[in-house]
Amino acid sequence: MRSIDLNITYEHYANIEELSETDKNLCEMAEKALESSYSPYSKFRVGTAIQLESGETFLGSNQENVAYPSGLCAERVALFSIGVMHPDGVIESMAITAQTNAFEITKPITSCGACLQVMAEFEMKQNRPIQVLFYCLNGEVLKVNGIKSLLPFVFVEDRLVASL
Repeated sequence: MRSIDLNITYEHYANIEELSETDKNLCEMAEKALESSYSPYSKFRVGTAIQLESGETFLGSNQENVAYPSGLCAERVALFSIGVMHPDGVIESMAITAQTNAFEITKPITSCGACLQVMAEFEMKQNRPIQVLFYCLNGEVLKVNGIKSLLPFVFVEDRLVASL
């Protein structure tokens, strides 16, 4: 038996003012996406902004349903929109933020496992990492370059693609 340690590298910023203009704008777009969140049950709004290599930006927000499993996270709303509207589009970066009136969010929220898996699929499809910014409104920003930093054991089965 061997014990193996996994380490990730990420950048930490005290606030969005420390970011490049491009990254700051993307975080602000994610904040704007909060406005379209449909979250009457959890009251936890999530917004995502995704920048394509072409310069286009796509927004996504969480969409809830009284039958909870029928809802969809902000990240997947935006990613699936890109998959439909720009199937060959290359994603450069994405920003994710959250807001609620129920309590103060003091740290950046991160994506759920299902969203990370979908993000990883887009990385595999484009054969290029996606930069992800997790933005806490009026607070910290965490920046990672690539989903493998967040999901090191991403599900990959090359034989499924080979059988098509």
